[in-house]
Amino acid sequence: MRQIVHTSIGGTAARVRISNQYGTSPLTIADVRVAVAAGGGRITAGTDHALTFGGAATATVQPGRSLLSDPVSLAVPARGDLAVSLYLPDAAAHATEHSVATRTNYVAAGDQSGAASMRAAQTRNSYYFLAGVDVMNSRATGAVVTFGASITDGTASTYDADRRWPDLLSQRLAASGRTVGVLNAGISGNQLLQDGQGESALKRFDRDVLQQTGVRWVIFSDDPINDLSGPNAPPASELINAMSQLIARAHAAGIKFYCSTLTPFQGSSGWSPKGEQGRDAVNAFIRSAASGCDGVIDQDTATHDPAAPTRYRPAVDSGDHLHPNDRGMQDIADAVPLNLFG
Repeated sequence: MRQIVHTSIGGTAARVRISNQYGTSPLTIADVRVAVAAGGGRITAGTDHALTFGGAATATVQPGRSLLSDPVSLAVPARGDLAVSLYLPDAAAHATEHSVATRTNYVAAGDQSGAASMRAAQTRNSYYFLAGVDVMNSRATGAVVTFGASITDGTASTYDADRRWPDLLSQRLAASGRTVGVLNAGISGNQLLQDGQGESALKRFDRDVLQQTGVRWVIFSDDPINDLSGPNAPPASELINAMSQLIARAHAAGIKFYCSTLTPFQGSSGWSPKGEQGRDAVNAFIRSAASGCDGVIDQDTATHDPAAPTRYRPAVDSGDHLHPNDRGMQDIADAVPLNLFG
């Protein structure tokens, strides 16, 4: 399989993390490679490098675990695309998957990891087993993790165009002269309190935020909207208590925690007056001096209709009244104060 990853910062070396977090049997990987992508599943000539794991070309990842490759020297382009290829010599019983890639990836029969262009490849819209790419850059001042649900994941943004708001934030940071890695930990459908589409934010916070390489900041975004959608919305007090737990855990690890207000969602299938009351209460908490947030990104103000604040402005609504379109993604990225990153 060949999977395409959009970078935030460039650098002189890279390594990848392979995950068998949700597998039920050991996962054997072989011929893992990284190259600069050339589009359409192709790789750029002269950039392909084999990766090893503790010096070995083949490795086994136990269920519930992940494995970090050895770094390899590579001229990694800033805000460019890398192709990570790997071969599975044995069938995997259960794939650890990120279902909404907003990116075309490729699978084909046999070991084609080193091929410039894969033969008879089929396209996929998910990521499999690939949990992340670390880029080494001596000028980098740290990384920010954008931690949320489908809005952070880029749902409804233009496919294969890198128009997720974390991608657009990366562009702004670079244009300002800052070298800050942006790590997208959004999972579509994710909730703060309950497992469902992935483990709850409370459960996955340590792995997906605190254990990331070089993390100094986290932006907590849209997870509570999914908790508040539907007929069984929890009391806002439960969401606020859970957010306070995340803030405390980040602070204990020396990481700054930035809170995003919740965007409007009236008109979507999950909206209810109870859910709206919860959104108001969570946003009031985030904006209060007592929240414990180290900074606030006001996604609500950036996207709501001033004439109908429980709804998106028509110009930023993707049409489902839950997710912003490309313009809305840009407005959210523009709402992030860059001085939060020094």
